[in-house]
Amino acid sequence: MTDGTMQTYALTLNKFLDHAAKWHAQAEVVTSHAGGVTDRIGYAALKARAMRVTAVLAGQGVHAGDRVATLAWNTQAHVEAWYGIMGMGAVCHTLNPRLTAPQLASMLDQSRARILIVSADLAPLAAQIVARTASVAHIFVIDGELPELRAAPPNPAVSALEAALAEAEGETAWGAFEETAPSGLCFTSGTTGKPKGVSYTHRACYLHTLRQLQAGVMGLTSSDAVLVAVPMFHANAWGLPFAAPAVGARLVLPGRLTDGASLARLIQSEGVTMAVGVPTVWLGLVEHLENSGGELPSLTRIMVGGAPMAPALMDRIEQRLGVIVQTSWGMTELSPLGTSAPPADPVRSAATSGRPAIGIDLLLTDAEGVPLAEQRDVEGHLRVRGPSVIERYFGQEEPATDADGWFDTGDLARLDHRGNLYITGRSKDLIKSGGEWINPSEIEALVAALPQVSQAAVIGRPDQKWGERPILLVELAERRSITDHALLQFLSGQVAPWWIPDKVLRVHSMPLGPTGKIDKLKLKAEYGSGPEASDAISRTRAVS
Repeated sequence: MTDGTMQTYALTLNKFLDHAAKWHAQAEVVTSHAGGVTDRIGYAALKARAMRVTAVLAGQGVHAGDRVATLAWNTQAHVEAWYGIMGMGAVCHTLNPRLTAPQLASMLDQSRARILIVSADLAPLAAQIVARTASVAHIFVIDGELPELRAAPPNPAVSALEAALAEAEGETAWGAFEETAPSGLCFTSGTTGKPKGVSYTHRACYLHTLRQLQAGVMGLTSSDAVLVAVPMFHANAWGLPFAAPAVGARLVLPGRLTDGASLARLIQSEGVTMAVGVPTVWLGLVEHLENSGGELPSLTRIMVGGAPMAPALMDRIEQRLGVIVQTSWGMTELSPLGTSAPPADPVRSAATSGRPAIGIDLLLTDAEGVPLAEQRDVEGHLRVRGPSVIERYFGQEEPATDADGWFDTGDLARLDHRGNLYITGRSKDLIKSGGEWINPSEIEALVAALPQVSQAAVIGRPDQKWGERPILLVELAERRSITDHALLQFLSGQVAPWWIPDKVLRVHSMPLGPTGKIDKLKLKAEYGSGPEASDAISRTRAVS
């Protein structure tokens, strides 16, 4: 007897746009620009343009497996670039414009991307990047007039992608590769402080999308209009450029305009039903409506993640907007969704990150990675595994998982009796501010190199708006002085602007642990609780 078989159907990401173009051809992708201007296009037309992007890239010698970088905002043109790159089997390497040019150049050196697709208003940053790397041979500009880019030789060619699309010839088939092929590359700050590349695959992102669309997670349908306020350069934009076309939902993109007034206008004009982003975005929206008035009757849900949600802010959003706030937790290495609070859950709290949906598993261990005997109502080190969880970082030989396939998140966590996840701390010292990681060790190394400074430490302090903000503690060298302004000004241009600490505090003697290292636990206990700690230390020593 011969068993029956099922068809081979590779789980490649182009199938989401193929489906939308065929069955939801007129459902729109809407992009907001300055001055209240909006672009809109149906999925069928968007697919046709994305395939022309593929033709342009093929004409530049891009093949399956090659990396193509993007430095762009949330726009139609960026979505077209995503699908044009991924559909042909190339790898979309998203770059975060909030980082510095040296950081981004280092990432390009690792990915060896020869093509860079950049938003016109980010051209000055692109020029700084290409001056520091020899990998980029051609820059395509989107979303604006073709700027003049001045960089040190050898200068890459610069073209308007729109003009190239008009002249593109030939066709390249989409999906002619294995579902396990890489689709994207996103660098994240690891616990060692060095940027680590996370390689996404088509299969992983496809399965992540199916998990995301479950009713207990996002539960999107063709009746939804989804506002994507999470950047496309951050962890697959939480998978929304895949999830929306998968069900034919309207995809609403704010460009770089994520202030409260701009988002309110966009939500009102496009009938947005669900919005997704970090808490600070929604704080800005609420403050705008509280100050200027107005209602958003179409909006029913807001999903937050990337940073802790303050209970007071959650209550404020729900009461003012009349929406349900869904908390979630994830990380770049998870593609990125890990857990989510179900929208209809009667037991809701800002403290919880919800429960995992099918396709992701959680485990609490001790510090050595041994599973805890009890997995409920105890704190442990959080590990995860699943088909959308990283196995190995880009360019590294050693796996990022243990022998049983568990990935150590670096978080401390607790699971309640219902399986809700509570992130209780981090086993490392990274600071998460506004949904983005700040690496204290990079700042400390720069400051400690100053001749006026003996030792330096950076810790996080709770912040109502950003979740956490860094503060800098310094022990000055004997008979040396330097002003707070000079310390912070020294960091300008060497780290991302939002990495620069909010405050400088002086200590007579830096506390040291048994091994001679700075005791950060003691620093956090004494100076990390709030303004009163700042006042206390300010009284111990006059600021220079």
